[in-house]
Order: sequence, then structure tokens, then C-alpha cells
Amino acid sequence: MSRRVRRKVANKGKDGVVSLSCYETGVEDLGTERNGVVDWTILPDDTVIHLFSRLNYRDRASLSSTCRAWRVLAASQCLWSSLDVRAHKFDTTMATSLAPRCINLQKIKFRGAESADAVIHLQSKNLCEINGDYCRKITDATLSVIVARHEALESIQLGPDFCERITGDAIKAIAFCCPKLKKLRLSGIKDVFADAINALAKHCPNLIDIGFLDCLNVDEAALGNILSVRFLSVAGSSNMNWSVVSHLWHKLPKLIGLDVSRTDIGSTDVSRLLFSSQSLKVLCALNCPVLEEDTSVSTIKTKGKLLLSLFSDIFIELSSLFADTTKKGRNVLLDWRCSKKKDKNLIEIMTWLEWILSHTLLRTAESNPQGLDDFWLKQGAALLLSLMQSSQEDVQERAATGLATFVVIDDENASIDCRRAEAVMLDGGIRLLLNLAKCWREGLQSEAAKAIANLSVNANVAKAVAEEGGINILALLARSMNRMVAEEAAGGLWNLSVGEEHKAAIAEAGGVKALVDLIFKWSSGCDGVLEHAAGALANLAADDKCSTEVAIAGGVHALVMLACSCKFEGVQEQAARALANLAAHGDSNSNNAAVGQEAGALEALVQLTRSPHEGVRQEAAGALWNLSFDDRNREAIAAGGGIEALVTLAQSCSNASPGLQERAAGALWGLSVSEANSIAIGQEGGVAPLIALARSDAEDVHETAAGALWNLAFNHSNALRIVEEGGVPALVHLCLTSESKMACFMAALALAYMFDGRTDEFTPMVTSSESSLKSVSMDGPRRLALKHIEAFILRFSDAQAFAAAAVSSAPAALAQVTEKARIQEAGHLRCSGAEIGRFVSMLRNSSSILKSCAVFALLQFTIPGGRHAVHHASLMQGAGAARVLRSAAAAANAPIEAKIFARIVLRNLEHHQVEHSI
Repeated sequence: MSRRVRRKVANKGKDGVVSLSCYETGVEDLGTERNGVVDWTILPDDTVIHLFSRLNYRDRASLSSTCRAWRVLAASQCLWSSLDVRAHKFDTTMATSLAPRCINLQKIKFRGAESADAVIHLQSKNLCEINGDYCRKITDATLSVIVARHEALESIQLGPDFCERITGDAIKAIAFCCPKLKKLRLSGIKDVFADAINALAKHCPNLIDIGFLDCLNVDEAALGNILSVRFLSVAGSSNMNWSVVSHLWHKLPKLIGLDVSRTDIGSTDVSRLLFSSQSLKVLCALNCPVLEEDTSVSTIKTKGKLLLSLFSDIFIELSSLFADTTKKGRNVLLDWRCSKKKDKNLIEIMTWLEWILSHTLLRTAESNPQGLDDFWLKQGAALLLSLMQSSQEDVQERAATGLATFVVIDDENASIDCRRAEAVMLDGGIRLLLNLAKCWREGLQSEAAKAIANLSVNANVAKAVAEEGGINILALLARSMNRMVAEEAAGGLWNLSVGEEHKAAIAEAGGVKALVDLIFKWSSGCDGVLEHAAGALANLAADDKCSTEVAIAGGVHALVMLACSCKFEGVQEQAARALANLAAHGDSNSNNAAVGQEAGALEALVQLTRSPHEGVRQEAAGALWNLSFDDRNREAIAAGGGIEALVTLAQSCSNASPGLQERAAGALWGLSVSEANSIAIGQEGGVAPLIALARSDAEDVHETAAGALWNLAFNHSNALRIVEEGGVPALVHLCLTSESKMACFMAALALAYMFDGRTDEFTPMVTSSESSLKSVSMDGPRRLALKHIEAFILRFSDAQAFAAAAVSSAPAALAQVTEKARIQEAGHLRCSGAEIGRFVSMLRNSSSILKSCAVFALLQFTIPGGRHAVHHASLMQGAGAARVLRSAAAAANAPIEAKIFARIVLRNLEHHQVEHSI
């Protein structure tokens, strides 16, 4: 425990924003130090209350059980004047348990219909303000009961999502039950008829702020009857009769601010309102297409009134409100907040303006209309950053959400507009967002983390986030007990972990452990958290060192648990991808074996290859491919139905993405290393789909399909099937056209296996189940295959280098031939003793082409520096390859390339023998 107690209090900084300052109080002054340990239970009462005020209601209630003194302090009415229950399950049971503390509750923020139903059980008769979101399912009945039980309500805000089930009947109930109502803002109501509005005019004499936002029908004439209104917004509402509006609303005697943003108002009606209204000071008409397309808009006379629109400089327009002309430019809102002398009427206007600007900018960002790039880059981003420093928490939240939203171009593919993201960065937005993320308000933490996450898709922004300490902040937020905060923080770590340079920093910040813990903490019903956590772990697992950290933190068990039990495709896809990446480090750690040994892992991945979602199938197949490099995993996958599942997947993915095709063929390639599996793949019908995949246009698919067919061709029955299914022309086509040298190489080796004489030896012994293969004519395919095997090998021949090597045994001459012939990726292939033995036997074949192919393959497998070169050299020594190679090198009738390649292989064997003896 620290020797210093840091007491957090809310202060207003120079920008007027509520921020967290830390005052250090010496423990010795508090008299709480005992043997170097702070006894938190005997802190001064005011300190405890300050601490409690920074906690959500659940943590506050939990801490109150520490001791009797804290229980008494936690019940202090000053801690329960406002309540934000959006982040947690708030139902009737929870409301009833909180009711004794909430007698004097003034404000509540809630989320969803269930929470709205529970509000009445708080029995807070003095409730003044309710603020709800996710209101689509809230009904007239629920809202009517709430207002009937809380007659002191002064402010009701429901939105910004649509209140689809609320009608004018609920508005009438509000009017009848809430005579003290001052502010009413409702979003997405279908019809706001005259009787409901007239009820407000009659029964709510103090109603000064009205917002009917994104409504389908609003009675314009009836709104003209609410004479008390000072601020009115119909932003986003449709079917408005603007002629009625302009002829009636200018008569409203107290109307100061009018918001018609995102509507189809035209310049004529805007002009009439500005010219005729005696009281109007501000008209906001942002994102009004009809107005903006009118060429005469520049002639509108504002009579000294403020018109905010996309074609005006909003910061300059705002500065015109102030007598002090020094308040101008992009700092106008900040300067106003910091000013010591503030006009009361101006405070009212600016508070309203901040709210409607944040709402309109967010709604505009969500719809992402075309043609606003210039606005976002020149004004929009700066406006959102300025609003993010407001003293109004909901404005700050909405501005942060706007920043998270306006950069996104394609949510499905996580594409963002890089110019917009960098505009935020260049305006100092990263530091502002990180400061918000560090504050104690969980709503702000969540929205700030979401913005950081989205912006970090851009590599330059991600670098700035890391440099500003953002990784440590996000890792800390990922440990939050608030699900929304943890989810967005995990999303930020997911996007940051794309950059290789950030992975180690995330691990050092404790991010790996935090992400794994998230999976266990929110193991069910929280798909967003799980997808973000699994996605971040998948990126981190691609790094060798971080993959070990993931395993140590319990990540294998956590990810397998998700693969086995979670039904959400996003979580399944990321869990499978993470397991694939964990299993990709078989040469450097034991994760591959560990994943295979985890109960249910292989069975779950096999099952996921049958998913209806392509992304899930792709990642599951990729995981099985990587896991198949381990001998025990390979056989366990086969025993668990993996061969049947992967053959079915290969058969169904002819029109799928190249990524799925590559992994389906790759998994079959990995399983086919075992001859028993190879035979089973052929019997299950795996040859035909692999041939089809070999015809793909994608290089990566060429390689995996050719690799699988190479392994299958080792078996005589499969070789015959490949011929029968038209595989020879497909493999020849690969040799001729593929840009991948590896694909060409393996295709040539598959053809060599098929026609090296082994198939002819076994054809008379074909079983009854394979009798349909007996009638296949091999002569034509053999001639075609040999012709193109030869052509492939000659691609790696250099006449001048061969001539020099033929007359000289100098290492330099042979090295030149080796460099020309080398296929870099072939050094990663690992052959069995049977495969090496077959190539050695091929050196004795009567066909000079097959001899050349065999010695060319052995050259690739033994080049010094290759991952498995020593292993291959050892196998060749055991197979007596040196004697056969010397014979091939000395054969008078052998092609020159076979002779030179044989000499190089002999030299490689000598090199490995010397290396081994050392």
C-alpha cells in the first residue's frame, strides 16, 4: 500500500471543464499510518465522501460493506443526488434495494426499457431530471407512470435513438403531470399532434426548452402556441410545412434559439424567420441540403442575428455573440468557458448551442452524407474537439462519440478516413481524448476509449496514442468493472495491436493479462467485449514473445472456452484466429501442443469449419492448418472428424474468398503429411476440390493446393485419382503460369511422383473399391507431365553458369548455379524419410527428366541455411544417397543440369556432415 493518500477532487481548470486534480495528503497528518501501511477505514469523513463520489453506485454500495462507519457515510444524501445506471443492469430488484438511499435523488440517467420500468421503484418523489437512451422499446404506459410518480420533474430527455413506441398520449401525460417542466427533448416520435402540444402550452407555463428531434410529423401551428419557449429544436424532423413555420414562429415572443438542422428548409423561410422575429438571436441550420444548394443563400440578410450553417465559418459566427472581440477563432468556446464575467443570457444561449451542435454533428456523422469532407477537415473535427471540453457531460460524451463516428467510412471492414483521423491528431485531439479516458466518469471513459480505438486504425494516430501514454491508459480501462468501458478499451488495444511496434508495449502494460481476464469476467452475454478481447489477443499472439505471454496468462483456456461455447460469429472468428496465431510458433514455443491438449479445442475448431459464416470457417481452417504441424494434433484432428469436415469445406469453397480457399487447402496439406490421412483424404473425395483450388487465380491458394496434391500423389491410389480427375493439366498449368515458385515446384514434384513408375507397380493391385481407376490411360498424361517438368527445371538453368561449373569444381562456380536454382521458400519444407528415399530412388529412374527433377528437389532440401537442411542431409546419408549422387554426377548420358545439381547436393552433404561433426 502506498504511503501517500491521493485524494481526488473535481476542479474547474482554465477551460472551465470539470477535471480531476490530485491533492496529496500526508498519511501522517491523517493519523492513518500503522507500520507503514495505510488504514483506509479511519480516513477523515470528508475524504471518504470525496472518494465515494467518484465511484459508480455499485462500487459505492460494495465499499460501504467494509465497516459500519463507511456504511453510514455511503448513505449520505449528498452522494445520491444523481445516479447514472446506464452501464449496469438496473431492474426492479436493484431499484428497490437502492430506494432507501435515493429519497432525495434529483437526476437519473438510464438505458433501455427495463431500466425505465425500474425508475418508479426508486420512490424518488423529488426527482427533477431524467435522461434516457436506447429508448426504442419504452412505451407510453412506462413514461406516463414515471411522470405521474414524479410531479417535480423539470427536465425530460429521451434519445438520441428513436422513441418508436411513444406517442402524443405520453406527451399529454407529461403536460398534465409535470407543471414545473422546463425542458422537454424527445427523439424519433412518429406523430406529435396539436392536442399534445397544446396540452404542453396550457399546463407547462415554465417550458422554455423544447426539442422534437427526428420526428416524422410535428404540428407546426400548435408549436406557435407555446409562448414560454425560448429554445426550440426540430432538427431532423420531416414533413415540416416551412411556410407555416416562417409565418407563425416569428411571433413567439421569447424565442431566442431555433434549430432546424438536417431538415429541408429553404432560404426563403430562413430569411423570413431572421427578418421577422424580434427576439430570435440564433438560427442553426446545419446540413440542410435545400438551403445549401440554393445559390441565393449568400444574399440572406441576418439583421445581426447568428446563422449557423455549413457554408459559414461557425467559429467566426459564434464569436459575433460576444461583445469582447478577442473571443474569436477556434478557441471561442474555450475562451468563453474561461471568462470570469459571463452574461446570464449568454450562458443560457451557449449551453443550448453546445447541446444542439453536439447532437447535430453526431447525427450527421452517423449518416455520413456525401460532400462533407471539406467541412469535417476545416471545421467539424475542431468543433467536436472544442465541444469535448464542455462542462456538460452529455455534450462531452456526444462529442467523443462524434469523433469516433465521423472518421469511419466502412464499419464492416473497419475502414476510416485517414485525413479526418489525422486532423483530430493535429488539433491535439489525442491528448484531449486520453485525458477524458482518465476521468472518473465512466460514460466519458467509454466514449473516449471508443474514439481512441477508431482513430487508432490509422498508423500515425496509433503512434501518437502510444507516445502519449495511451496504451497504459487503455490497459487500465480494460480492467474496469464497467462493461462498456472495458469493451471500448479492449477495442482500442485490438486496433493498436495491429502495429508490430505496439505489441511489446501492450504486454508490458499488463494488457495481455487484462484481455484474458476480460474473457473470464464477461464470459456470457457480452459479445462485444469478448470479440474485442479475442481480436486483440489474436493480434498479440502473432508475435512470438507475446504469444508466450498469452499462454502464461491463461489465454489458451480462455480462447478455447470461447470457441467451444460462444455462439456469436464475431467472437468465434476472433477466437479461432487467436488460436491459429498461438499455434503458429511451433518451432519456438510449446503453444501448438498446448492448444491441441486443451480439452475440446480440436473438436470445437472442426465444428467451426461448418459455420454458416465464411470468416469463422476461414479462421477455424487456419487454426487446424497450424495445429496439424504437431504430430499428435494431426492425428487427433483426423480422429475428431477433421478430414471429413475439411474435405467438405474444400468442396464448398470454389466461389469463396482466396483466404478461405488457402486455409482449406492448407489444412488438408497439413493433415496429408501422414500417409494414413493422405489415403483417407483421397477416399473422402478430397482430390477433386484440391484440383479445382489449384486452378485459382490467387498465388497463396496455388501453393497450398499444390502442396496438398504433392502429399496425396505420394500414394499410388491418390495418384491415379489425380490423373482421373484431370489433375495433370491443372498441375501443368500451375507449372506454366503461377507467379509462385513454390507452387510451381510442388506441382512439378506431384507430377514426378505420379509418373516415377510407382503407380504402374501398384495398378494391378488396386482394390475393388478403386477398380474404376484401372481404365485410366497414363501415356498421354505422362508425356504431358514430363514435358513440363523439364520446362520447369530449365527455368532455373543458366547456360553460362552451367558451362563454368562443368569445367571447374571451384566453390564459386557451384555457388552461382545454386543461387540461380534456389527457391527460398523451399527451405521451410520438411520431408519424411520415405519422401527422401523416393527422391533417391528416382535418381535411378530411366527417365533423365525425372532424374533431373529428383536431384533438383534434393538440392532445395539441403541448401545450407534451410530450416530442415540438416535433417534432410541426415536422412539422405541413411538412404545411401551419396553413392547414387556420385553415379548421377558421373553419368555420361545424363543432362548437364542433373550432373551439376548432383555435385552441388554432394557438396551440401559434405557441408552438413562437417557441421554436424563440429
